[in-house]
Amino acid sequence: MAHYQATVGSQRSALDTFHYLATFSNAAQWDPGVLAGERLDPGPVRVGTRFRLTVPFLGRRLPLIYQVTELTAGRTVVLDATSGLLRATDRISVTGDSDSATVSYAADVRLRGPLRLLDLLLSRGFRAVGDRATAGLARALSAAPAPEQGS
Repeated sequence: MAHYQATVGSQRSALDTFHYLATFSNAAQWDPGVLAGERLDPGPVRVGTRFRLTVPFLGRRLPLIYQVTELTAGRTVVLDATSGLLRATDRISVTGDSDSATVSYAADVRLRGPLRLLDLLLSRGFRAVGDRATAGLARALSAAPAPEQGS
């Protein structure tokens, strides 16, 4: 299993930061490893809300359907995606106030089936992917809130 964890500061309020990140299709704005993001369900983000992210994987475009599996409004969101090739879990926690926030982001990816043999290789490359995403997230959160994408 590949694991990545980072902490990022935000110049946005904690609530704005949380809403931006809980709308997981916005990952296409800040994560260079996400080719496209789309929200699949209308209404507020809640347990069960789904997002389709398209990511490059083994030279192909892999669509992943992430679903919110845990939500503490304004604080924490956990999203899970499972495909025939992998299982991913992202946990995002936000603390702060009306002036600024801190984001704790953890991601786990586990290959499935025969690809599990490649987990060690995935772990080695996942740090670089995570570092690029963290840098993009830091840039996005240092700017004024952007309009929601993929609604």
